[in-house]
Amino acid sequence: MNDVKEQLGIYARRAEEVLRSQLDRMQSACTGMDIDTLFAAMRHSLGAGGKRIRPALVYEFCRVCGGALEQADAAACAMEMTHTSSLIFDDLPAMDDDDLRRGKPSCHKAFGEATAILAGDALICAPFAVMAQAEGLDDAQKVELVRTLSVLEGESGMVGGQQMDMQFEERDDVTAAELETMCLGKTGALMAAACRMGVVCAGGSEAQREAAEEYGRLVGLAFQIIDDVLDVTSTAEQLGKPIGSDEESHKTTFVTLLGLDGARERAAALTAQAHGALDAFGDAQFLHDLTDLLLVRVQ
Repeated sequence: MNDVKEQLGIYARRAEEVLRSQLDRMQSACTGMDIDTLFAAMRHSLGAGGKRIRPALVYEFCRVCGGALEQADAAACAMEMTHTSSLIFDDLPAMDDDDLRRGKPSCHKAFGEATAILAGDALICAPFAVMAQAEGLDDAQKVELVRTLSVLEGESGMVGGQQMDMQFEERDDVTAAELETMCLGKTGALMAAACRMGVVCAGGSEAQREAAEEYGRLVGLAFQIIDDVLDVTSTAEQLGKPIGSDEESHKTTFVTLLGLDGARERAAALTAQAHGALDAFGDAQFLHDLTDLLLVRVQ
């Protein structure tokens, strides 16, 4: 597992460098506007750390399809911006009401709710400009990147999943199937977008795009199930965020429906299916190792 962690670190540092460069460019373009606080809030949340798994997926799927990492920089940056915007919104009092994110104050705790909302808005808009201006990609690739991200982050993906999650808080009869549908949107859709976008950046086939998207959905669902497990088995220091919040808010989780052992077994089954989806690719050892690593995820 040391090799996969080392490679994750390489991809994370690359993504962070691209993010810094893009934010510097964006801020420089806002001449005459007194919005330094907005950019400070954006940098605060983007710089909160994490393994940068979604950008890593963009980079790695681009690589296994024969592309150069430079071709994936814009998409990787766009994916991390989008993911970070979702975390800003998730942490708000109207949503999960979390004060910590990766061991740091949540954006709304550090900058206030209004600025946090605006920072989230900015990080949702910016990815499309970043990808539209990407070098090394043709127009068809740019259009497909924009289409993929806009669809999978929208009402049929991440946003729709978040809406279902909020509605589930008012119910005590949520089924495991419904919970999986919600998580395939809330978490799986962005994972799927990252994987598909990596293939697009490399000019991979439609079959590879579909296989990558399926892999992302499977890993995303397993990722969320393990999140539920960690919420009751880990510490705040290990995860860098509050634990036990699901139980406190009486949320229906895979642990409450399946039990700890059942949740772990379901995550393991999904992980096995994800390994199978990688058969469409050649040198995918890093992806196989990353898939296994996500089952034992702690800081």
